[in-house]
Amino acid sequence: MTQDIETRSGLPEDMQTLLRTLPRDGWHRHPHLSDSTRNWMRAHQGFRQLGQIVLDDTEAFLDGQTEDQTYAGRLAHFGNVLVRNLHGHHTWEDRKFFPELEGADPRFADGLQMLESDHVALDNLLDRFTRAANRTVQLATLDPRQMSEEARPVRDMVETLGGFLNRHLTDEEDLVVPILLHHRLRD
Repeated sequence: MTQDIETRSGLPEDMQTLLRTLPRDGWHRHPHLSDSTRNWMRAHQGFRQLGQIVLDDTEAFLDGQTEDQTYAGRLAHFGNVLVRNLHGHHTWEDRKFFPELEGADPRFADGLQMLESDHVALDNLLDRFTRAANRTVQLATLDPRQMSEEARPVRDMVETLGGFLNRHLTDEEDLVVPILLHHRLRD
């Protein structure tokens, strides 16, 4: 199994050591699942939901179900919240959270590095999305007739982002939560 997010179909086998003994379907009952871990996973679910909102809004606009000004306002708001929160979240993970986890269990340093590499790829995708979304929002004022042409790449990027987040966040949880549970971190 590859470690590149573009071709990865799940957490690489060698990084599933703890996941095999602490499978996902038992996490919610585990006595060491802390509120901070639950909150971290809820943030992941929030990113997925924000991405879906932007995708649904964009498709509704392209299908003629939403007016240009309404769509531009929603894209500016939800797109900004998504990008800002993702940047803040993964910056915290790279600087604070992952080093803590690596210190607790150095066996997973390669897995944490893989996740940090995902964050670099995510930054590039978010940058492209931000530029396309900003162009679309600006056209609401400058030339609303061109908005749908610019919104198509936004839709495509949000679809790509949704797939990226689904793979990355699932792999991240599958690596990190078992480490937290096994080492009783964040109790």
